[in-house]
Amino acid sequence: MKVLLTGANGYIGVRLLYELLKKDHEVVCAVRSASRLSVPAEIKSQIEIIEIDFLRPPSVNPIPLDVDAAYYLIHSMTSSTESFDKLEETSAINFLNLIAPTNCKQIVYLSGIVNQEVLSKHLLSRKRVEDILCDSGIPTTVLRAGIIVGSGSSSFEIIRDLCEKLPVMITPKWVNTQTHPIAIRNVMSYLIGVLGRAEFYNQSYDIGGKDILTYKEMMQQYSENRGLHLTIVTVPVMTPTLSSYWLYFVTSTSYKLARNLVNSMSVEVVAKPNSLAKDLNIQLYSYKEALDMAFAKIEQNNVASSWKDSMVSGRFKHSINRFKRVPKYGCLRDAQTYKAASTEEALNRIWSIGGQNGYYYANFLWKIRGYIDKLLGGVGLRRGRTNQDKIYAGDSLDFWRVLVADRDEKRLLLFAEMKIPGEAWLEFEIDNEGMVHQTASFRPRGLWGRLYWYSMLPFHYFIFAGMIRHIATGK
Repeated sequence: MKVLLTGANGYIGVRLLYELLKKDHEVVCAVRSASRLSVPAEIKSQIEIIEIDFLRPPSVNPIPLDVDAAYYLIHSMTSSTESFDKLEETSAINFLNLIAPTNCKQIVYLSGIVNQEVLSKHLLSRKRVEDILCDSGIPTTVLRAGIIVGSGSSSFEIIRDLCEKLPVMITPKWVNTQTHPIAIRNVMSYLIGVLGRAEFYNQSYDIGGKDILTYKEMMQQYSENRGLHLTIVTVPVMTPTLSSYWLYFVTSTSYKLARNLVNSMSVEVVAKPNSLAKDLNIQLYSYKEALDMAFAKIEQNNVASSWKDSMVSGRFKHSINRFKRVPKYGCLRDAQTYKAASTEEALNRIWSIGGQNGYYYANFLWKIRGYIDKLLGGVGLRRGRTNQDKIYAGDSLDFWRVLVADRDEKRLLLFAEMKIPGEAWLEFEIDNEGMVHQTASFRPRGLWGRLYWYSMLPFHYFIFAGMIRHIATGK
């Protein structure tokens, strides 16, 4: 089948792309920026990539007319705390207008479980999109999931941050809300299983794993899995705003996502029973089994996708293309060069920078800068990196966004997503003579931007000199 995959850059989208290719489907990936689809070059050679922003539909429809089915995986929850529901509605309507002239015979939509009378704004938005798609006249299959557990998923990473960092937690009362976690592997089986099956057209199914747990029980089971001692004290006085800030400062989530998640966590999310797992011959996994599979991927350094690589986890909202060329004029620079002892080893160190590996010199100062950024409302260092030695354009890397990652050209270009009075780039390049070039560029915004740069010069000299020396020599 020829399948249109929207949201192909997202956590679910990247993983679903691999599964579709395994089944020998012809895949058309719809992304806002083709340059930041975070998959290897050999995968890109097997697919067709089209650029579409469904909030700003193009005048000429780029969707091939011969697509047989489409996955709708577009969500806007992390982009706004107020208007994401309107954005999701607009996106769904524009999607239908673009898909209508094609041969599409099925839409598959991954929604949220909406079984309570009183729903959060997030879940109401999912239900509204579901209604729009189902009323389109194109046969639609809706799969409704709650907490998705897998390496790199937002829920997994939030629980991981909380349990690993806080042996004693003062928590709001929503930790006692029941939810129905499901392993990412089961989600993939459902998404693939219903594709092209007429018996599932115009049907909606709740999907969940083997266990129904409270958020508190999920954290307790996580701690048991990791051999951690955890004490949880629940208090009734923590407001949604305080809860949001609590999640924001302790975990790697953005404040916008934290606020929207908190508003949903007071709603019970439990799947209604159905026969879909039996019909598709799917073996459901328990929460503990899902944790084991997630950590197996992490330990193998084989995490396929992470929610933190989403563009809206940082300052970008639409495209990174306009930042890919560092301005020649109007920038302040720190440029250094150093002879590499081994070009290949130096390149490996560049490709492994950040995350658990740090920045090779004065890491305590980088950590302090990350804490300051978090206090100022930035992303901080907690996003880390999805894989320790693989990196693609568009990936998040601590408080940077990867703009260019060309190993053949021996060039890595990062753009700062930290809170600063201006725009900043950090570039690494190795020339044919084995010289490592490291350039920090800053385009200040007004007087405060210039004051910021000059106040940081002593630290830059100390940090950047040590960093390039270690990259070039390993010492």
